[in-house]
Formats: sequence, structure tokens, C-alpha cells
Amino acid sequence: MESTFINIPLLIIFGMLLLAFILAFVRMLKGPETSDRIVSMDLISSVTMAFVLSYSILVNKAIYFDIVIVISLISFIGTVAVSTYLKQKK
Repeated sequence: MESTFINIPLLIIFGMLLLAFILAFVRMLKGPETSDRIVSMDLISSVTMAFVLSYSILVNKAIYFDIVIVISLISFIGTVAVSTYLKQKK
């Protein structure tokens, strides 16, 4: 990987995404309610998608966009399924 002007902002982006991932994971573990945990899992999937997109920019390959589409579909279906389950449980 060659040193270009885009590497420094990408390293800053990776650091901020790592911080967001850690904070969301802590919220998922400590969340007082189930809804807090669901929201934090959605945030974790969004941060993961941002990681993959940032990495695809870093290596200059568009093939990783398909991974982001799959992650978003699985995240959406999972959120709907858990929300439906919790709604029926009450």
C-alpha cells in the first residue's frame, strides 16, 4: 500500500469507527432494556458496514460493496424479526 494523501484521513476514520464500535458494544452489554440492545446491535452493523466501505476505499476495490449490501439486508431482517417477536410477547 503506497502512501497517499487519503491514508491519514482513513486512519482517523478507522479510529473513530473503532471507538463507535466499542461504545455500541458496551451499550449492548449494559443496556437496561431489550430495546437498547436492539438499537445497539443495529449501530454495530452500521459501523461494520462503514468499516467495510472504508477498507474498500483504502484498497481501491469495489467488490466489497456487495458485502455491505448483504450485511444491511441481514440486519434489517433481524431487526424486524426481533421487533415482531417482542411485540407478540407483550
